[in-house]
Amino acid sequence: MRNIGLPGSYTHPVSQISPIAGSGDSSRSPPACHDGLPLPQRYWAMAVIILGIALSMLDSTLVNLALPDIARDFGATPSAAVWVVNAYQLATLTLLLPCAQLGERIGYRRIYLIGLVVFTLASLGCAMATSLPMLAVARAVQGVGAAGLMSVNSALVRLTYPHEGLGRGIALNSVVVATASVAGPSVAALVLSVASWPWLFIIQLPLSIATLVLGLRALPFNDPGATKPRVSLVDLGLNVLMFSLVFLGADALGARQGGADRTALLLAGGLLAAGLAVAWVYMRRQVSQEAPLFPVDLLRIPVFALSMCTSITAFAAQTLAFISLPFLLLEGQGRGHLEAGLLITAWPAATVLAAPIAGRLILRYRSGLLSGIGLALVAIGLALLALLPEQPSAWQFAWRMAVCGAGFGLFQSPNNHTIVTSAPLRRAGAASGMLGTARLTGQSLGAVLLGVIFTTVGARGGGPVIALGLAAVLAAASSGFSLLRMRG
Repeated sequence: MRNIGLPGSYTHPVSQISPIAGSGDSSRSPPACHDGLPLPQRYWAMAVIILGIALSMLDSTLVNLALPDIARDFGATPSAAVWVVNAYQLATLTLLLPCAQLGERIGYRRIYLIGLVVFTLASLGCAMATSLPMLAVARAVQGVGAAGLMSVNSALVRLTYPHEGLGRGIALNSVVVATASVAGPSVAALVLSVASWPWLFIIQLPLSIATLVLGLRALPFNDPGATKPRVSLVDLGLNVLMFSLVFLGADALGARQGGADRTALLLAGGLLAAGLAVAWVYMRRQVSQEAPLFPVDLLRIPVFALSMCTSITAFAAQTLAFISLPFLLLEGQGRGHLEAGLLITAWPAATVLAAPIAGRLILRYRSGLLSGIGLALVAIGLALLALLPEQPSAWQFAWRMAVCGAGFGLFQSPNNHTIVTSAPLRRAGAASGMLGTARLTGQSLGAVLLGVIFTTVGARGGGPVIALGLAAVLAAASSGFSLLRMRG
């Protein structure tokens, strides 16, 4: 076997294959890499995977800080400018599972690279937008590209690493997801301090192009197999409609202006009811299919279903905390932006330290136990944050944040490992899509719950404290779901 810096060809343990698109017979795909990739191919493939997921995760929060500038430049209202964020999230959420199924049909590598191309072109479109509707449409297209990246991300990790090293690969991936998902405001603050908001998208272009070039050479192939899942346009439409109605209903519920706003409440209830009605029709179609678009076949696996519940409630708790903490620090405690940012950084910093440790423990201890202990730490840390005095010291705040972050790092890698590996290899794409769907669903749920709390109690005073208390309850429930996986 030849080891070279940038892979051009490598020797697979079973057969000789060439990973370069366009070399040899371009009409034939190499066989699946069930035992992972050899070195250094594995390093290059993982670099592409984590760069792509970092771009998509970072972009989900990168624009938040620039919304006031965007609204001012286009003469739009703040509520209209929020659709720059919502368009991205909605497009990603509705297309995660379709992209995952398409990956099972035509290959995860191809979906990932197509997603990266769409994401890159849409980033250019965002930078060149001359109106708010144009920017919102470009952001929606960006979300389509992000769905391609997120939907098969974990499936590609599974193909890249051998079984005994998969825990380390998932741990590394989890660190990148956890860090990138909370780093958006910090990166945006740095860029906006020296440039205007279009540069938030311009700076992504060189990295996206470099990742695409490297991905064409390094990403692993998978063999979709003889029985390719059927792509149903009816199921695709029902999937998009279900997630859209639920997302819009939840957004309307969280954004209503006060308890007396009966019109907004009725609108939110109507959208949610319509979404549930579509879900009933959609699920009845899915249960009879061998490889359904919404993977009800995987949800019949108890450990998979419990892992999904664990993920949704954990990310709802994290989102409740991360959105409420700036209000607590800036308005409740009167701290400056720099100090508040540094204190919040204690959470992701502890996650980065804990996730690799969890990755090494995955093959020695049961994932249900590891994640359960981690989420119990998150619940304890959040409860301690909610019980802080009105003017705590920086140290009192920071160590509690570190406890939450360490617990989250201990939870995420084992839980993701279980979701990815409890599915059959032929359904790795569906498992990967559900992993992203669980994260986005939990984040949306957390944002809605916070919106209801702030609408009812207010963003000042007791609102953030109530949100932290509810987050602690959700984290404790998530720990319970995880520990239930220990049965049998």
